[in-house]
Amino acid sequence: MTTTTTRGWATRTRAFGLTLLCALALLGVAGGALAQMPPTDPPAVPVAATAEALTAADTPLEVAAFDSGNVAWMLTSTLLVLLMVVPGLALFYGGMVRAKNVLSVLMQVLVVYSLVIVLWVAYGYSAAFTEGNAFFGSFTEKAFLRGITADTDADGLPEFLFVIFQATFAGITTALIVGSFAERIKFAAVLLFSILWVTFAYLPMVHMVWSGDAGFLAHRGVIDFAGGTVVHINAGVAGLVGAYFIGKRLGYGREALKPHNVPFTFVGASLLWVGWFGFNAGSALAADASASLAMINTMVATAGGVLAWSLVEAFTKGHPSALGAASGAIAGLVGITPAAGTVGPIGALAIGLIAGALCVWGVTGLKRLLRADDSLDVFGVHGIGGIVGALLTGVFSAQSLGGTEADLAIGAQVLVQLVSVVFTIVWCAVVTAIAITITRLVTGLRVSEDDERNGLDIASHGESAYEN
Repeated sequence: MTTTTTRGWATRTRAFGLTLLCALALLGVAGGALAQMPPTDPPAVPVAATAEALTAADTPLEVAAFDSGNVAWMLTSTLLVLLMVVPGLALFYGGMVRAKNVLSVLMQVLVVYSLVIVLWVAYGYSAAFTEGNAFFGSFTEKAFLRGITADTDADGLPEFLFVIFQATFAGITTALIVGSFAERIKFAAVLLFSILWVTFAYLPMVHMVWSGDAGFLAHRGVIDFAGGTVVHINAGVAGLVGAYFIGKRLGYGREALKPHNVPFTFVGASLLWVGWFGFNAGSALAADASASLAMINTMVATAGGVLAWSLVEAFTKGHPSALGAASGAIAGLVGITPAAGTVGPIGALAIGLIAGALCVWGVTGLKRLLRADDSLDVFGVHGIGGIVGALLTGVFSAQSLGGTEADLAIGAQVLVQLVSVVFTIVWCAVVTAIAITITRLVTGLRVSEDDERNGLDIASHGESAYEN
């Protein structure tokens, strides 16, 4: 590395570090100021604080009594979703890039996830889960979690626990996107794009689907148990649009850009499968029958995805691959996510098999048709798998097909699911295009050709995973 390159890298690093430090300082100042402000609507006085419950003026207040089993399960589920990101997603993505870019992908996953957690506490939770209009909640009502205490109730759980469980969803959804433009994007661009995207694509989708009947899609009756639209279609479309805007990697289509470590990816997929039980079964928000249904469905659908992908590869390529089997597991997991709590195990198996088979096409024939360098097939697996799962949720949720919905009319529900899919695609595509455009103007998008050839590990982080 030349002296000029070293100086340039050091200058960029100092500028980036100073900018990030200033942003965090401003968040801290704003958080401190908001913490001193009284909440807009003071929380109701708990029963333990009423005159009837107090025997003396100095009697200590009791915290709300929560079901310890539900709390324990949700604490565990939150940790399981964290396992999905680091190390699960990081290893899954890290193994699929070339050796000179593995640290850059690990860093992007970890730092994007961490950034989104901070934003979630700052304003994300408030914008997603407070009352507002059909698209957004209030950005200020619970900003920096003001008004929330250890005994604040949120659907039978300590609200802090609900906050952090949902924070893991926001973090992994945004981190998923980096796989589409891996190996050529500036680190600063990843972070700025993530801030814009989570604010204007992810938060409104959460509000529209999960914040209550007033949400735009919830009001229309969409079924999305754990994130088919909110997470997977949203991230998949963002990845595809981002890949178009950033352009193809050097040598794409002319030379083999092979994964450098398939065992990394295989282990990452395995960790994702384990963590996904927290993602899906945890979305029941209780240790109950719904969580049990989501758990068996997650197991069965994932197994179906592995078998379907492997069989399709065996017929089309002459042999099943380890990378394909790992991808099939993710396809099955993605497909069952929106349906995990409303379909029966046989419906889950059908969804896993169909998602696994169609996602093979998503990363081969469709990818060639779209002519986008979606580096790690985020759209081909998460986008296509999410669409398949969302639509089939409207079929297999019917009680007549083993689901839980007694009064569901399949045709009408599939139409509702289709409308939600189309709406999610359009909303996310527009927001992503705007966010990418702003990022291009502020930081630029791609590293230089020399940096791309040398690898992002050295160019962006000044280190390498493997010493020669």
